[in-house]
Amino acid sequence: MDVNIEVDGQEFEVESGQTILEAACELEIKIPTLCYLKDKNEIGACRICIVEVEGSGYQPACTFPVSDGLVIKTNSPRVRQLRRLNMELILANHPQECLQCERSTNCELQRLAKELGVEGVRFSGEVIDYELDDSTPSIVRDPNKCIQCRRCVSVCDKVQGVKALFPNHRGFETIISPAFNKSLEDVACSFCGQCIHACPVAAIKEKDNTKEVWQLLNDEKKHVVVQIAPAVRVSLGEEFGLDPGTLVADKLVTACRRLGFDKVFDTVFSADLTIMEEAHELISRLETGGSLPLLTSCSPGWIKYIEHFHNDLLPNLSTCKSPQQMFGAMAKSYYAKMKGINPEDIMVVSIMPCTAKKFEAAREEMEVDGIRDVDSVITTREFAKMIKMAGIDFLNLPGDKFDEPLGITTGAGDIFGVTGGVMEAALRTVYEKVNGDELERLEFDNVRGFAGVREAEVNLNGEEIKVAIINGLRNANDLLEAIKAGEKEYHFVEVMGCPGGCVGGGGQPIPTNEEIIAKRGNGLYSIDASKNIRKSHQNPVIEKIYENYLDNPGGSKAHDLLHTTYRSRDRY
Repeated sequence: MDVNIEVDGQEFEVESGQTILEAACELEIKIPTLCYLKDKNEIGACRICIVEVEGSGYQPACTFPVSDGLVIKTNSPRVRQLRRLNMELILANHPQECLQCERSTNCELQRLAKELGVEGVRFSGEVIDYELDDSTPSIVRDPNKCIQCRRCVSVCDKVQGVKALFPNHRGFETIISPAFNKSLEDVACSFCGQCIHACPVAAIKEKDNTKEVWQLLNDEKKHVVVQIAPAVRVSLGEEFGLDPGTLVADKLVTACRRLGFDKVFDTVFSADLTIMEEAHELISRLETGGSLPLLTSCSPGWIKYIEHFHNDLLPNLSTCKSPQQMFGAMAKSYYAKMKGINPEDIMVVSIMPCTAKKFEAAREEMEVDGIRDVDSVITTREFAKMIKMAGIDFLNLPGDKFDEPLGITTGAGDIFGVTGGVMEAALRTVYEKVNGDELERLEFDNVRGFAGVREAEVNLNGEEIKVAIINGLRNANDLLEAIKAGEKEYHFVEVMGCPGGCVGGGGQPIPTNEEIIAKRGNGLYSIDASKNIRKSHQNPVIEKIYENYLDNPGGSKAHDLLHTTYRSRDRY
């Protein structure tokens, strides 16, 4: 049912049940917001969206419902004055250090203050000085910059289902933190970084490893190689003004060489390697009656989540390391042997779309014979920061190709960066290995898309194999509960911790939203479609490695280098 309302002297017909803000958005009437996140955080905490409602005074547009005959003013002198006042009150207890802040020029608070005409802060008073929480390898919390918007709380709860962050205490002493003011290291945080995307300021950010990487690059005794994840090549351009999904892989390679990396390799290579191992693992479990469903192990945020919340299903996890870790193991074994370099002198740097990858690289399980697989991890944002620090004109860089042999890839590895991509890449290989014939069409449309849960069936040698594709940890929880209750039955399940998969990772450019995620994902599918080789088992380097070095997928040498174990962790 529609209702008639008046907004700023004009009459409109809008849908009943909407809030004023929702109606205004449809009418293309701009009302500023700060704490608001559609369908996630609609609590009216900041009062920046305040409007004047005839008969009801001044109300937050994000929570006040429309009704027939409602008269609203969104831009009166008093409304503008109150918005500025609310902004000044927020700024009164916010550090005035924009020049040193990571989010300067990309800060919602900074932008809104300018838009609202705030030219100074008239108020001053007591300021609480909180300790920085840098307890984890992945995420740093700075409560002094927190504006109490609760966006991180809502995303951690409603999107990820982790519930690692809460408002603690009351009034002026309220602090957004883990329960009982614990550090992130001491709670069941997945380190996915979705809170970073939700935060409008820099109260939550990734741990900066750029100084560490600069030190490695300046060490002439070390052979420093870099690997670049597939999702980075469709997102890095955003840091330099390009549209989401723009392909910049060739410029990425050139930028890495100019920064001083000795070799520029591709994580897509080890994604192909992961498929070989994971496909063998799936086929083996199907044939021998191993623990099913087989759950993918590529997403470190998902791994930490299942270790905390569903550790009774750890036997179902693939033992495969992620492509990041497989790459490190191969760089310090196969590549080291091929080039005659001492593995201890090879330093592996990863450029990842993910904050949890920092934690993954630091896990004690991720080493072979005492040598770490990966030495340092930087996010897409950190890589852009390094390019800018070096004065590199990224947009005008000439393109270049990845180095061989760990830069030879297939389209199957490229789509690892988008939800459903691991499943599709695996099915291309599993189908041909089991059925013994070639796929007529490589695209598995029924596993593509961005819905939180997707299901499909694939015929393998006359048997219908049931698969599921999950993105977002709350969706993973719901599906796992259904599996344990006997309500759902699958053979193979892909889980990506972040919405949209790696293209929506916590280390990706800000903003990251559903529209941007879709564009990045489509960019990866376009790379896959353009490749001459689109099946992991047809990668010529992978074939050669198994022939001359690893023997066969799932063999003892492959298992020692490319597989790992996971652990049960406390939930509380």
